[in-house]
Amino acid sequence: MVYVIGFIGFVVGFCVGQMMLMFLLRHKTNEDLKTDPRLKIYGLLNWLVAGIGSIVFVSLYGQYFG
Repeated sequence: MVYVIGFIGFVVGFCVGQMMLMFLLRHKTNEDLKTDPRLKIYGLLNWLVAGIGSIVFVSLYGQYFG
């Protein structure tokens, strides 16, 4: 069951990361997003938020149901 909760947390964290990227990159053009190498760090931010979401969901599951 912990794996299911971890997966759900990962998906929720990924969606939150996508919303953060949508907010942070709203003033960038499509050409900037495709060619600017400095913006690649934002992709890592999304995966980081997804991992944090998974960790948070698993720890909350362990605290309340473990």
